[in-house]
Parts: sequence; structure tokens; C-alpha cells
Amino acid sequence: MRITSSMYYDSMYADSNSKLTKELFDVNKQIASGLQIQYAYDDVRTFTETMRLDNEIATIEQVSKSVDSGYKVSTQSDSVLNEFQTTLDRTKTLLIQAANDSQSEASLDAIAAELRTIEDHLMNLSNTSIDGKYLFSGSSTDVKPIDENGIYQGNDKALNAFAGNGISQQYNLTGSDLFLGEENSTQREITTNVVNKNIFDDTSLSSSNEIRDLMGDKNNISPNTSYFYVSGTKSDGTSFKEKLSYNDTDTIDDLLNDIGNAYGNTSGIDIVNVTMNSKGEIVIEDKMKGSSKLDFYMVGAVDYTDVTGGLADVTDIDDLEANGGETTYPPSSELYIKEFVKSGLESANGASAIEGTIYDRVEFTKDGSFVTGSMPQVLKDGNAYATSSTKLSEVADISKGTIDTGDDTLSGTSFNFDGIDINGNAYSATIDLDNAGSTFSVGGNTYDIFDMSTPRVAVKADEMTYQQLMDVMNMVTTDTLPASNTSTDYDTAILNSSNKGSTVLTYDGKLQFEDNNHGTSKATIALYDSSSDDFTLNVDSNGDGTADSYTSSAMTFNTNNALTIRDPKTDFFSTFDDIIKSVENYDLYPDSENGDVRNIGIENSIQMLDDLQMHIGKSQSSVGAQSNALINSLERSQLLELSTMSLRSDTIDTDLAEASLTLTQLQLNYEAMLSTVGKVSQLSLVNYL
Repeated sequence: MRITSSMYYDSMYADSNSKLTKELFDVNKQIASGLQIQYAYDDVRTFTETMRLDNEIATIEQVSKSVDSGYKVSTQSDSVLNEFQTTLDRTKTLLIQAANDSQSEASLDAIAAELRTIEDHLMNLSNTSIDGKYLFSGSSTDVKPIDENGIYQGNDKALNAFAGNGISQQYNLTGSDLFLGEENSTQREITTNVVNKNIFDDTSLSSSNEIRDLMGDKNNISPNTSYFYVSGTKSDGTSFKEKLSYNDTDTIDDLLNDIGNAYGNTSGIDIVNVTMNSKGEIVIEDKMKGSSKLDFYMVGAVDYTDVTGGLADVTDIDDLEANGGETTYPPSSELYIKEFVKSGLESANGASAIEGTIYDRVEFTKDGSFVTGSMPQVLKDGNAYATSSTKLSEVADISKGTIDTGDDTLSGTSFNFDGIDINGNAYSATIDLDNAGSTFSVGGNTYDIFDMSTPRVAVKADEMTYQQLMDVMNMVTTDTLPASNTSTDYDTAILNSSNKGSTVLTYDGKLQFEDNNHGTSKATIALYDSSSDDFTLNVDSNGDGTADSYTSSAMTFNTNNALTIRDPKTDFFSTFDDIIKSVENYDLYPDSENGDVRNIGIENSIQMLDDLQMHIGKSQSSVGAQSNALINSLERSQLLELSTMSLRSDTIDTDLAEASLTLTQLQLNYEAMLSTVGKVSQLSLVNYL
């Protein structure tokens, strides 16, 4: 085959021109677009790597936005809490001024007025919002966290910023933690509120005084025997009951030591610290940190005519009143009753009219359509409040009964449930807990308390929940009882009763009934252990077959008990309101004879304010740690974004210097090719002759 110049031309020009033209086009496109490729088919590996890096950049950008948004909330929260601390500092200054004995009532009124202004300011701070979202409402950011009564309305849900694959960082402080949180390092402290002085010379009492100085001697025929009836709850939720007796020459120290022993103090190991303050009030400090269960009640009695006790030594505490006991010294009779705790509560139906002799046999407090108990229901395991699904056995002291068989159970416990229903009619009901099936009786009829098993049967004592207890309370209080003792009629009665009223556990664990049909309810409620007034030795505590201790209340729902000075649980605005009331009532210390009988007093308010400040400080530290974590995440995401963008640029972006050099080389090659083709195209047969 003969190769002609035409063939040579076609080979050089067509093939080389096409290749060089494409390469020139590609490099010009890279320079113009700044990208090495335009489509996946240009370079699959580069395209895939670029898409992966684009996804990483998008994720990092989202992280940055999320973290930045969270950081703004966190820093704003920090600013609000800083203002909280400044405001509480001012509050403490005012309280210290109020604690000065030289302050007149007019000065105290002025201080109280300023404290109310501070309270309003704190509520406004609590309801701070950013971008229309409240800071302290948990995840319910559209709900104002604190209502006009100082009650928290949000939830306990955390808000988290997205900080990367599988990584999140909380950026909010919930109002549940801020206003209702717990301080596990705080020890509960309680105090009686009846001021006691030396009965003979009206001087202050100390623990070294004799019992006679506390209890008196009307006929001056010492020695007499004084009896003290004590009830309460230990740090672990175990209840106790003791009857203590002393001669006139015994000391108050002996009484205080025996109270400590009732809580479990032993030689070398103190469970509680029991003291008497300068006002003759008994103060009990829990040595266990983080427990809110400690409780105390006591009443004393002495019969001046009988050195062995006589009318003061009873097995039913109501007999102190029945035997003619009086609380005024000297009594007109010979039986003197010394009260240590007063609450201004009404006695339950059938209970003693002398307030100091009743512990949990008192009516719930009524406020309009609400009837509320005073005793928070706290789980024995931990320190959380009970909920509707909580079993009674998770709160109750289930080790009590008659002669102890060694089985810890609520079976055999009975509650008296007395009062007036919403129609104004008196009722008297009994709730009997039994592992063979629990029941309640009212109006001569007995009804099973049904569980949700199949088939439906009466619930076992240890399985009964607060919801089942509240269902019974609601049916009786609204006078809506089952038509018969069947599960169908039982459910119908529960449903019908809910239209007339509702019984719930409040946010702070207290039983509360609300009358749905009356602004001011006629209903009254008293709910208490049927053995509350019994001081008979009937419990075998060591298993030797002999009764050596007393049946204490398995549960308490409303009590005439000691006042709380300190507690691990925080209820910010309720506590702050109590602090202000101490100034409004001119109370330097708890005093059942002055103003609000349950008020803690200014001196104790200073301690409670310190606890609030400590709690706010720890909350602020938590927010500060969140802010630091968020800013670190933000800085890290920004660095990652720069690094990833740089890597993406290396992968997809055109290297202009390299591309320019390539373009120059291709242009030279193209020009050389054109020159060669031009010369070849000029050749003819003459050139070969």
C-alpha cells in the first residue's frame, strides 16, 4: 500500500489536532471554572471524594449553627443567673437588717415591701426569653416557666445541641433543676415551734436544766414523773414511736439523748444531732446527706398528784385530754400537757381537741376549691417524690404491725378516712390494706379496691398504687360510690367521680383534692393510720415473741409536725415566699403564738437563703460548664470546616499555576503541530525529483 502525503496529513492533523484541541479545551475550562472536573464522568474518583467532602462540610456547618444557637441560650442563662446572685445578695443584706432586734415594725414593713419587689424581679428573670423561647422551661419553650403563684409550669427535658455524629451537648438549664432541684450534700434540719422557758422564773432553758424546769410542779411535791410521747420518721423512711419517762431531777439533756436514740443514735455513731436552741425549741439535724424524710413530733404530760405517772401515763394519747389535761400552766386540774409543735390545723373527727396531742390526725388545709395535705410522699429508695404509679409500699414503713412475724409488708395496715364530702355530708371511711385483697368501707358497705389484672381482683396491699388510693379518696369525697361490689361498677364510679372532683399528687408530692363544681368547697379530708393514737407496747422488734415497742404510723399524709429549716430539695419561690413572710410577721424565730404558726422566722430564713444561693451558684457553674463545652465545640467545628474545605479545594479546585503551565505547553505543542502540518502540506512530487 502506498502512503501518500494526504494520508500523512490526515494522520498528523486529524489525530493530533483533535487530541490537543480537547486538552486545550479541558485546561481552559479548568482555569475558567476553577474546578478540575464538571461531571462525574470526567473523573469518578475525584467526583466521589468531592461529594463526600461536601457532605462533611454540610454536617459541620449544621453543627456550627446548632452549637452557636445553643451557646447563645447558655450565655444568656448565665447572665440571668448572675443577676439572680446579685439580687439574692441584696436579699441577704435586707434579712440581716431585719434580724436586728432594734428594728421597728415600720422598718420591717419597709424591708418586707422591698423583698416583695425583689420577688417580682426574680419571677421576671425566671421568665426570660430569647427569640420568643423561654430559657428555663425545659423543652416546653413556649410555656412561661413560673406562674403568678411561683409554681413551675415547664418540664424537666433537656435541650441538646448537635455536636457531630453521635455527639450532643446540653445547652439549657431546666426550671425543674433550677427551681426544684436537689442538693445531695445538704442535710435536712427541723425544729419545733413552741417557745419554752423555765417555768419557774421565765428565763431561757438550756439542755442542762432539769425536767422540772420544763414541766413544772404545781403542788411543789416533787418528785413527779413526766412522760413524753414521740413520733417521727428516720432518714431511711422508717417510722418510730416512743414513750419516754423522767423524774424531775433528770435533765433536758437526758430527754434530747433519748430522742436521738429513738432515731438510731448509738454510742459513737450519731444518726441525728438533737439540740435545744435559745428559745427552748428542739432542733434535729440529720447526719445523712440528701434525705428529705426526717420528721418529728412530741408532746409531754405530767400528773402532779401521782409520782408514778398516774393520768399522764396512757396507751391512747387522746386520754390525756379525756383525763382532764390542760395546756395552761398551772392547770386547774392536776394533769399538765406540754405542747412542742403547733400548726393551726383542725383535729380529725374523733381526735383530741388539744393540738399538741395530735400528730397526723389532722384535716387537710383548705384553700378555695383545693384541699391539700402537708406531708410530701418521698420514696424510701432515693429521695424522689412519689407519682400516681408509685406503689404505697415504696414510700411506707412496711415493717410495722402487731407481733412482728419477720415479714415486711403493708398487709394489715388500716387508714381512717374522715371528713365532709362536696355536698356537705359527713363521711367516715376505712381503707384496709391486705395482701389477700384490699378494700374500703363507707356507709356500712365494703368495696374491693380493684387492680387491673384479668380477671379483676382486689389489689394486694404491697401492690396498691397512689392512683388507686386517690381513686378511693375521690369517690368518697365526691359521694360517688360503686353501685355494687363489681369491677364494672367500680370503674363507673371512678369515671363519674372525676366529673365532680379530682385527687392528684402535686408537684411537691402532696395529696390534693380539687372540687370541680364549687369555688369554695365544702369538702374536708383527714387521712391517717388507724394506729396513730396507740401507745401500747404491741410490736416484737427483736423476734423473741415479746412485745417491746409501739406500732407507728406506716404512712403520714398530713401532720402537725416539726418545721423544716433545711432540706436537700429546693422549692425556690415557695421558700422565698416563706422568707418574706417571716419579715411580714415580725418573726425572728419560729413561734406558734405569733402570726403564722408554721413560719420559720428571720434567723432561720438567713440559713435558707444561703442554701438557695448555694443552689443557684451550683446551677450557674453547670451553665458555665455547658457554655465552655459549647464554645469548644464551636471552635472545633470551625477548624474542621476550614480543614475540610481546604481538603476539598485540594481535591476539586484547579491549581492555576499548574494549569497555566499546562496551557502554555499545550499551546506550544499545538503551534508546533500546526507548523509541521503546514510544512508537510506544502510538499509535492517536485520535492522528490
